[in-house]
Amino acid sequence: MQLESLKVIVTGAAQGMGAHFASRLVEAGAHVAAGDVNEAGLAALKEKLGASVHVRKLDVASAADCASFVDFAHQAMGGIDALVNNAGIIRDGLLVKRDRATGAVTRLSDEVFRSVLDVNLTGATMMVRETVAKMVETDRKPGVVVNMASISRHGNRGQSAYVSAKASLAANTVTWAREFASFGIRVTCVAPGMIETPMTQGMNQKARDALVAAVPCARIGLPEDIWLAVKFAIECDYFNGRVVDVDGGLAMS
Repeated sequence: MQLESLKVIVTGAAQGMGAHFASRLVEAGAHVAAGDVNEAGLAALKEKLGASVHVRKLDVASAADCASFVDFAHQAMGGIDALVNNAGIIRDGLLVKRDRATGAVTRLSDEVFRSVLDVNLTGATMMVRETVAKMVETDRKPGVVVNMASISRHGNRGQSAYVSAKASLAANTVTWAREFASFGIRVTCVAPGMIETPMTQGMNQKARDALVAAVPCARIGLPEDIWLAVKFAIECDYFNGRVVDVDGGLAMS
């Protein structure tokens, strides 16, 4: 698939990697439907990219919102060829923790765990469901889904919820590739490592420094590094049902 003239949904598009993906797609001649809960960020993206981007608030944690956004995208662009399934949040915390000073034992809250799954797994899944259903209903093919997982899917201390979501999304990339093959739709996955985004900028500085020091490439990744993998996933018609790690060689444990 060539990027020029493609009609692509990008979720989590108001900032960070999502905004970068949207910008690169438009530069390549694609049309983009950009969704995010951050309406101010979407307005700035619209101002920057102009008529080739169609923006609307999207809360992927709401199945109804996912369905409504896909309808909007289809109408605004005149079809849908691809989904870059990028929206995500991080709410880190140990599942069980003992306070060193008091000895008190605390548990990761139900609310935190569910909020991460609601966005990173359930929301991502609903976006795939609604986008692919629209493609099939309109006989739009070929098509491609690019899921955004994480190298954390291999397991990472303090990220039970995030790991659960990203590991499931990576595994379902294979499931969906097999399910949607008869529709002419590929499903792929990109798993970033430590990338410079507003999300990672909010990390504990000590933890951030330790992670960067462990990267063999000796630097934090940039959104452009991940864009090159997303571009490959969209353009290579023989890449399907697989996850590509883009992490500078970082091994998390």
